[in-house]
Amino acid sequence: MGAGANYWRNLVFKLVLFAAVALLSWSPPVAAQVDTFDLKEWSVEWGGRTRDPAIAPDGKVWFVGQAGNYIANLDPASGAQKRYEIEEGTNPHTLIVNQDGIVWYAGNRNGRIGRLDPATGAIKTIMTGEAKDPHTMVFDGKGHIWFTSQGSNRVGRLNMATEKVDLVTPLDTPSNPYGIVIDSKGTIWVALLRAGMVAKIDPQTLAVTRFKEGADTSRSRRLDVLADGTIWFGDEARGMLGRLNPSTGEVKEWPVPGGADARPYALTKDDQDRIWFSETGQSKRLVGFDPKTEKFFANIEVSGTIRHMHFDRKARSMWFGTDANKVGRIALQKGK
Repeated sequence: MGAGANYWRNLVFKLVLFAAVALLSWSPPVAAQVDTFDLKEWSVEWGGRTRDPAIAPDGKVWFVGQAGNYIANLDPASGAQKRYEIEEGTNPHTLIVNQDGIVWYAGNRNGRIGRLDPATGAIKTIMTGEAKDPHTMVFDGKGHIWFTSQGSNRVGRLNMATEKVDLVTPLDTPSNPYGIVIDSKGTIWVALLRAGMVAKIDPQTLAVTRFKEGADTSRSRRLDVLADGTIWFGDEARGMLGRLNPSTGEVKEWPVPGGADARPYALTKDDQDRIWFSETGQSKRLVGFDPKTEKFFANIEVSGTIRHMHFDRKARSMWFGTDANKVGRIALQKGK
């Protein structure tokens, strides 16, 4: 047999061997895991604009009835609800729950912060002085509650042990301090709704640094801060999702799916540093946005306007109240 024939026979053998090895090592592609979002809402029998839920260590979900003037909790397992009576004219705006299960709530109409012990039902109130309308609150992990006072143009710090209240004026002109968060370094960030600004407050000196949002007409109610230090907010007036880089002052914006009239309001982050916000225009829904891909990834219809949200990292669930007098939960579940 000639050299040419040997060459072609060897080549065919190698090709067959290569194909056999490739076939044996091949496996079908694995589909990427995608989160699914399980929505459930519970009707609240007392109505009164249910809002601003927080999770207690025992798993109960606490919330306020702002117009109904009460504090209540929900047991998600059984659906049972329990109401606590508070001082007439309090009209609580927000509540938060500490690691001992003590509930703190903002008396939006009577200028005080309340402390409720669920075990006994005992309530104690602390006056907030010039901050006549306590609004949104957050623990700093160092014995204080920081809170906004929208109509009074103040941001407050309450020492829970001594009951001393320190107040900060974030802007000389009325600015309507609204949403408030604290970053991993203890720095306080506040949305100045009326001014179209984000305020940074030093927890030691109480010095204020202000950052402009996307435009002079921007109006944001809620905000959050991600692990990379960027501040995220929804621009209710212009239908934008915004990102502020505090190191440079640069703002980048994305039009929200619902358009210019979507009125983004509540905003928070999940355990993957993704942004969630509510659209409160003609359509009432929750929208997700992934900062890594800069893409919107969820659009979930809900029963009514959502004004504030709480993400429970332990259960990977996002809790909210709606103006339709419901308490809602979206459970984030890993796809299979």
